[in-house]
Amino acid sequence: MSNALQVIELFAGIGSDGQPVAERLQVIVNEDNSCQLVKSPAFVKGIASGDVIKLEDDSREFTISKRSGNLAIRVYCRDDSSELVDELSPPLEKLGGELDIETPRMLVYSIHVSCGFQQIENILNGVVSDEVMWVYGNVYDPKDGQTPLNWWQEMLKPE
Repeated sequence: MSNALQVIELFAGIGSDGQPVAERLQVIVNEDNSCQLVKSPAFVKGIASGDVIKLEDDSREFTISKRSGNLAIRVYCRDDSSELVDELSPPLEKLGGELDIETPRMLVYSIHVSCGFQQIENILNGVVSDEVMWVYGNVYDPKDGQTPLNWWQEMLKPE
């Protein structure tokens, strides 16, 4: 079954109870059994909407085959996120961004890196408060959370 929409589970980290946490993600399964993400994940680090991943045999681990160029942006709220959606979505959508996940306390957006980090961060930093914070889901190394992955360098080179 090629190009069928399926749900896979990927390892998302260790929960507060010390147990592994998996996130269920919708993917399009390609003929070579690689999977293309339909949306950016809420918890799995290092990947975004449109990325193609290859699942490791019999595990919830993966390798990235091809990057889509999308940034995964996670916005966390202490209170209800509905007002924040109304504030953030229009300017991000104007840049081509999409709201992938909306829960009462979290929003996940995908937006292409070619929009520019500065422009994206200006929009996001405009809503930061004691109640709201945001992070990139696929810009920093999942192991240390600080080292830039730099996957975008090739994509942003002038031709």
